[in-house]
Amino acid sequence: MTTESHDVVVVGGGTAGAFAAATVADAGLDVVLLERKPEEDAGDIACGDAIKGKSTFPDVIDREYLRDEAFTNENVRKARFENPQNGEVLDIPFEEPGAVVDRKRYGEVLIEEADRVGTDIHFETVVQDVLQRDGRVTGVTGMRNGDPVTYEADVVIDAAGALSILQDKADLDEATFDTNVHFEQYCSAYREIIAVEEPVDYEDAIVFMPTEELGYLWYFPRDATTINAGLGFQMDQEPMALVDVLKDDLEQRPEFENARVVDKRGAALPTRRVYDSAVAPGFMAVGDAAAHVNPATGGGIPGAAKAGHWAALEAIDAVETGDASEDALWGYNQKVMEDFGKRFAAIDAYNIWATGQEVDELTSIITAMPGQALIDALAQGGTSSMGLSMRLKTLVGTFGHWGTLASLYRVHQKATELKSVYDDYPSDTSGFEAWRDRRDAVLEDVYEISGADPKY
Repeated sequence: MTTESHDVVVVGGGTAGAFAAATVADAGLDVVLLERKPEEDAGDIACGDAIKGKSTFPDVIDREYLRDEAFTNENVRKARFENPQNGEVLDIPFEEPGAVVDRKRYGEVLIEEADRVGTDIHFETVVQDVLQRDGRVTGVTGMRNGDPVTYEADVVIDAAGALSILQDKADLDEATFDTNVHFEQYCSAYREIIAVEEPVDYEDAIVFMPTEELGYLWYFPRDATTINAGLGFQMDQEPMALVDVLKDDLEQRPEFENARVVDKRGAALPTRRVYDSAVAPGFMAVGDAAAHVNPATGGGIPGAAKAGHWAALEAIDAVETGDASEDALWGYNQKVMEDFGKRFAAIDAYNIWATGQEVDELTSIITAMPGQALIDALAQGGTSSMGLSMRLKTLVGTFGHWGTLASLYRVHQKATELKSVYDDYPSDTSGFEAWRDRRDAVLEDVYEISGADPKY
């Protein structure tokens, strides 16, 4: 068996892993990136391909090169929501334009950039186990090109994706690391890349339509004639025949007549709050491996990029100081919670509420709302800015659903309270248990209001 020693080992060559490895290498440390796929397939994963907030990408890579090579549509200026009951279309403008990428080229560029700044990249390397000594993760073992290999390191960064094997293999019971994770907190998704004959009329939009199982269909244009079409459902709901549901919807859309499927694949992704703690002695998890995904939309690219960068900064300090304890790595948790962690936790409260409602009723409420006019009014300052006729129309249209709307308003208040709790995320491990108890007390109220089964 071959044994190698590095300052940092990063497992997984996706967005989070590539940014983590590039950050460590850019600091002049010895880092190896382990990717299970062969070089020609690395970076190609199932993804919706849409990005919001691309300007927040860390600058450890050449962002302009990434943009030139992989961003195929930078004119995404709104989200379009289609109501399946009445055909109403609601357009929500973005404050900052988004983009849709060629996900394979995007992944290739990230790996190229990690290599350019000095990362040692090992393709066709399948990690099988975790090394630990006195409670600290000290490396991983696996197979590289069919031969056994051991990688020792001061810090291991888990970027191996949803339900990572590293977290199954490591003993994390004595750490703060979040082990309250199970498959029902995840989503099953499927997507196809489809070439159409004529340009679509929504090249400047990402299109969503709700499905029966608390999921949604999406149509994201890479360009005017290449569409990423997909859908997903939460695994705590009744299973959905993803391929058949997508096929049925495609057949109803005239723009997909005589279309050609270029690629197809499925994946699992987290639709839960981010991990309460993603650190253990010598170990951090990033990206999908730490649930750094918007639990409503499944969007995770910008968060993964930032999380990989932040984890790497803590890893660099740990190597340089010789201290890879939980408290030494804790600043990574704080950065996540202060940024997107609190927002995703609030969104998850709405997800929990929705699982306690009947899908038909939720769709009926959406149908009854006066659509774009309501959105415009809320954007300007709430229902107080509505005209009298609009308020009357809302009251009449939603008659019979007022109890559900009242519970949604109460959950909204709890979601705001959750953000405040996350603003007080502890500065070290000593305050962690008290913080979690405070957060769980808010969630107990959400369960009571919504009638939903506990999610965690």
